Amino acid sequence: MTDLMGASALITGGARGIGYETARRLLLAGCQVTIWDINDKNLENAYKSLTAVGSPIHAHHCDVTMEEQVCRMAAKAKEEMGQVDILVNNAGSVMPGRFCSHPPSLHVKETQINLISMLYTINAFLPGMYERKHGHIVNVSSGAGLMGMADLAVYCATKWAVYGLTESLRFEAMMDGRHDVRFSSIHPGIIREGMFAGSRLNLLGEVLIPRVKNHDRIARVIVNQALKKNRQVVKYPRSLHLGILLRALLPDRILSRILLLAGGGSIMEAWKGHTNLEEC
Repeated sequence: MTDLMGASALITGGARGIGYETARRLLLAGCQVTIWDINDKNLENAYKSLTAVGSPIHAHHCDVTMEEQVCRMAAKAKEEMGQVDILVNNAGSVMPGRFCSHPPSLHVKETQINLISMLYTINAFLPGMYERKHGHIVNVSSGAGLMGMADLAVYCATKWAVYGLTESLRFEAMMDGRHDVRFSSIHPGIIREGMFAGSRLNLLGEVLIPRVKNHDRIARVIVNQALKKNRQVVKYPRSLHLGILLRALLPDRILSRILLLAGGGSIMEAWKGHTNLEEC
C-alpha cells in the first residue's frame, strides 16, 4: 500500500464536490494540496475550510479549458510545492437534455471541460512524473463512461473518452517500462447531491445500482483504492460492474430494453443540479 505522507497533489475542480472532499482526505493523509477552480467564491470558501483541516494548502483560480492558464498555473504549483506527485483531474460539467435541444457551442464547451482540459493538465505534469520515475494521475470518469444514457449524449461521450485516454496512457507507460507512473480512472454512479442532484433511475434501477450518498464516498475510493492500493479502474458502487457483465453476456437489443426498464431513459427528468457551464 502506498504511503501518501509528504506527497504533493493537485486537484482540478477542487472547490466543491468530489474535488473538495478528495482535497480534505489528502490533507488528512499528510499531503500538501493545490486546488484549482473557476468559481472564486467557492474557491475562497474551500480554502478557508481546508486550512482548518491541514496544511500546506494552496488555492488558485484556473480555467482548465485555457491551455495558457493551465501552463502558467502548473508552473505556479511546481514553484509552491516543489513537484506534483498526484494529479486528480476532477473538473467536469453536464448539460442534460436531448442532443438537438442545445447548440453545438454548448456541446463543445462541455467537451472542453470534461475532456480537452485533461490533455492540457496531463501534458503539464506527466513529463515531470516520467523524469522523476514517480507519479499518479487520477482521471474522474463516470458510470456514464461505461454505457450510454438518454439526455446525456455529450456527457457520456466525454466520460467514455476519459476512460479510453486513461487506459491508453497506462498501456503506453507499461510498454515504455515506466511502471512507477500510474494511471487510474474513477467511475462514480449517480450522486444524490451536487451536479446530479435529483437524477435517479426508477425503483428497479435503484435496487440494481443505488445512488451514491455523497461526494465523500467517491473521494474515499479515490484515496483508498486508486492512490493507496493502485487500483487502475475504480467503480462505485460496485454494482456498476453489473452493466459491464450484462453488456458482455446479452445482445445489445436486450440490454437496451433492460436499461429502459431500469429507468435509463428518464434518468434526468427530475434533475435539479448545476451544469458548471454557467461559470465558464
